[in-house]
Amino acid sequence: MTFPAYPKTEEQKKLLALAGELADTFAKRAAEKDWAGIFPYENYDDLRASGYLTMTVPKEYGGMGASLLDVSLAQQRLAQGDASTALAASMHLSNIAKMAENAAGTGHNAFFARVCQAVIEEGALLNAALSEPATGSPSRGGLPTTKAVRQPDGSWVVTGRKTFTTGSPALYFFLTSCAIEDTTDLPSLNAERGSFLIPRSAKGVSIKETWNSVGMRGSGSHDLILEEVHLEPEAYMENQLPSNPAAKHRLSAWSFPTAAVYLGIAEAARNEAVKFAQKRRPNSLKQPITTLPHIQEKMAKIELALLQSKAVFFGVAEQFTIDDTSVPASQFAAAKYLVTNHAVEIVDLAMRLVGGASLSLSFPLQRYYRDVRAGLHHPPMDDVTITMLANDAFATPEE
Repeated sequence: MTFPAYPKTEEQKKLLALAGELADTFAKRAAEKDWAGIFPYENYDDLRASGYLTMTVPKEYGGMGASLLDVSLAQQRLAQGDASTALAASMHLSNIAKMAENAAGTGHNAFFARVCQAVIEEGALLNAALSEPATGSPSRGGLPTTKAVRQPDGSWVVTGRKTFTTGSPALYFFLTSCAIEDTTDLPSLNAERGSFLIPRSAKGVSIKETWNSVGMRGSGSHDLILEEVHLEPEAYMENQLPSNPAAKHRLSAWSFPTAAVYLGIAEAARNEAVKFAQKRRPNSLKQPITTLPHIQEKMAKIELALLQSKAVFFGVAEQFTIDDTSVPASQFAAAKYLVTNHAVEIVDLAMRLVGGASLSLSFPLQRYYRDVRAGLHHPPMDDVTITMLANDAFATPEE
């Protein structure tokens, strides 16, 4: 099923064609890489060569400058080929976009320009390294145990360990949250925590291959180990690219490229179920199983859930693209909630439709079933979304 409104611009057609070509290539590698737990380095070579990673680099910095809607459309298509690779790509695209939002309206930012140059010229991939064994999800607000100790010359020494560093084998940069220790005589930063851009090439940076999950097996979400990593003063993000108060309301929008991954998984599961049902004709029937009422019921439920997800998800993305001040954070959270929970439901229905064959390792539905569960664990979590929506509703003035 294609949502009727898209693609409707030439730019969307180009991005969807690019994402589709990559997805079809990734799909040919996905089964072998997934089950063996092998990181698909070839996929990242293809992403770099195609320019896909420059999608959210602003045009004034040499990139595509794609809108939230266009990026989300592309990500949904890419995920149909290999969700693990699309997940890492989504986090790179989102973090570049958030940096761009903070840089917007402040004039040319030399620090951000260097990051963009690395993405464009070297295919540099970056992701945030935030989660830790002791703190769990950073969205819950725990103080990082990873420490950045300020030195008398203004440089930093960072030590700690981060978990769930998606795409880690291919990352060039790690956007790392740290607790700050500063006993120097330098002007005070007045901050107990901060973010640091750590290059992979820095001495003391290593990856410990801990990722052995049933879902998103090819995402390379290993642990990042930081052992007395010495960084120049410029690595402290708040000095180079400080938070822009004017951009704060736009940052939550950039969770959408990740949510789009799970919409893509749901679409892929739906397509597999359709193909199976159209071809499957037991010798007890004179026609394919598409004529059976219980099969039609499952497919109709899939179609309804997909239609609801797409209508809300792309509707919010388009509204943000038209007027970024008109969409509250709770609506982005609500869209993510609907997409990820519907995606779990859709994959389950697809497997029920196909039956026992869906468990075969030669059939991609079992991979979609494992991968789609990961969407429930990206922030904002479901309980946070429910609270946000309730608070927004009760904050409405009485009539």
